[in-house]
Amino acid sequence: MSEDMNQIEVGSFEIGDRVTGQVTKVEEKQVLVDIQNSKLDGIIPISELSSIHIEKASDAVAEGDTLELEVLKVEEEALILSKRKVDAVKAWDELEQKFQSGEVFTAEVKDVVKGGLVVDLGVRGFVPASLVEAYFVEDFSDYKGRELSFKIVELDKEKNRLILSHRAVVEEEKGKKKQGLLENLQPGQVIEGTVQRITDFGAFVDIGGIDGLVHISQLSHEHVEKPGDVVEEGQQVQVKVLSVDRDNERISLSIKETLPGPWSNIAEKAAKGSVLTGTVRRIVSYGAFVEVFPGVEGLVHISQIAHKHIATPHEALKEGQEVQVKVLEVSENDQRLSLSIKDLLEKDYEENTDYELPEESKGFQLSELLGDKLKNLKK
Repeated sequence: MSEDMNQIEVGSFEIGDRVTGQVTKVEEKQVLVDIQNSKLDGIIPISELSSIHIEKASDAVAEGDTLELEVLKVEEEALILSKRKVDAVKAWDELEQKFQSGEVFTAEVKDVVKGGLVVDLGVRGFVPASLVEAYFVEDFSDYKGRELSFKIVELDKEKNRLILSHRAVVEEEKGKKKQGLLENLQPGQVIEGTVQRITDFGAFVDIGGIDGLVHISQLSHEHVEKPGDVVEEGQQVQVKVLSVDRDNERISLSIKETLPGPWSNIAEKAAKGSVLTGTVRRIVSYGAFVEVFPGVEGLVHISQIAHKHIATPHEALKEGQEVQVKVLEVSENDQRLSLSIKDLLEKDYEENTDYELPEESKGFQLSELLGDKLKNLKK
């Protein structure tokens, strides 16, 4: 091409013109293109290839790619072009629509920088660390190259500012899931859950995106002093739904009601005739209630406390005392257990007020005492 033709060619382009070019060569820091309907060469500096920082030109384009470009500078034998500017103009229009509609879209994390993540959406999108997840993340290094869903939370074209959030998507999905769960949850359901937090008054259990409270009284059939004694954070548990307050998003749960009751299989654990060790829990006028298993109390009727006559059970027993009892009758359906202390006591031994033989007769057999008397009669 003659110098005059070159000047004519150059003179037909102005800064800001749009051109189409095909990539002919990809160098490390620039790209060469053939400009459609022109004999002029086009050069795209690496800084004009992408809205985000790239190390080498091949990270953005390859030979043979057809690109829409904007003229940045008109030189004597070439045009300096920008791919980034054309991409940005297109991108801002699309991003504005996404921002207005609250659309959720997927994009690849291109880089991890101090304070967050970088995404290329035709313009540089930034995800602050606090907007990546709904929980604290210490190291973001493995996020590079990952596809994540985003929402635009801030857009300012004039300042070239685009802030994205993955956390907003996660929390929105969690909210929908929570709402669906609340609507479908019914009292009586038994479901799996994970213990999230333990407090003085119970434990909060995650049942799939929403927490329910297991009150301390619903943790076990036994008396619980501290919830931490029976459950721990992260533990998988089965819970029964007691009540659902959809307006206030409150769910009451029970672990106790999913466990076998203390009276379950009591006929095997406390078979008729068996001897058990228990603790006197309550004394009433007609007898004493003895706890033989956690949550299982049986009645020792006043007539079954001692062989001798007693006016009140307090004469022979006190609360908290450990005693041995014999099972007289057992009924799982009625949750009733009849016990006897008397049947395990020697009648003659007990009839003595001190539960001891007189000092002078210790070590002597009755036959020996009678023998001495017979000898005296013979004399």
